Amino acid sequence: MRAGTVAVLGATGKTGSAVAAAALHAGLAVRGTTRHPGQADGPAGVEWHQADALTGDGLTHALTGAEAAYLIVPNVHPAEVEMVDLVAQAATEAGVDRVVYHSVADPHDARMAHHLRKARAETVLRGVRPEAVVLRPCAYQQNLLGAALAGRLEVPYRVSAPFSLVDLGDIAEVAVAALSGQLEPGSTHVLGGPEELTVEDLARTATRVLGRPVTASSITIEQWRSGPGARTQGCALTDLLAMFEAYDQTGFTVDPTPLTHLLGRPPTTWTQLLSKETS
Repeated sequence: MRAGTVAVLGATGKTGSAVAAAALHAGLAVRGTTRHPGQADGPAGVEWHQADALTGDGLTHALTGAEAAYLIVPNVHPAEVEMVDLVAQAATEAGVDRVVYHSVADPHDARMAHHLRKARAETVLRGVRPEAVVLRPCAYQQNLLGAALAGRLEVPYRVSAPFSLVDLGDIAEVAVAALSGQLEPGSTHVLGGPEELTVEDLARTATRVLGRPVTASSITIEQWRSGPGARTQGCALTDLLAMFEAYDQTGFTVDPTPLTHLLGRPPTTWTQLLSKETS
């Protein structure tokens, strides 16, 4: 084992892949867990291990020898609490020193069941690993980046709702600090972007930065279900529809101060992200 080995559960996903890439850039050795190592698609340099956070199969083996583990569960997964419990137990059995959990901003928002599951998962994790670090990010700028670059932002909620969208790269930077032991054990950190912007604001900014028209419009739930959400079913569908309703009511905003403090610099703005993508 090399010094500074960290395990990233879910390293094939958008967030896990970003965290793994940031950890590699910081000089850490990275293990990624996946149910199908032969099909793993992630950053070059990740050492893949077969493990299943839903059943627990392979977890202890994959985590043994790692100094820290980053735990992220697939979005709106109905078994999040159980999976977090399994990973926490396996990390303890494997002798992992530090556990970092990827939660969500406002986990106690009763309007959204998947937020409440993360709140329960935090409680379960603290019961097993009270020293674990919890990160609570807001929604990502990257969630709307592709649509902005394509020239059309269409969302199933009002385009005038405010959001504190945060750059995934900034989240990954904080995640690496947590994995490296730079954050206080047992601490919880809310991570929001530096601006409160509506989807209309995002489109106007994108139009200016990209030098071409970018539109913003609301679509109906029926249009979303027949388009982007066509394959979404069951609990995931229920959760996302509740989230869209919450977004329509209040948007999703948080205080940007904690992230600014953790980064030691202003967080990445929407303008900066767009400029980087087009440079």
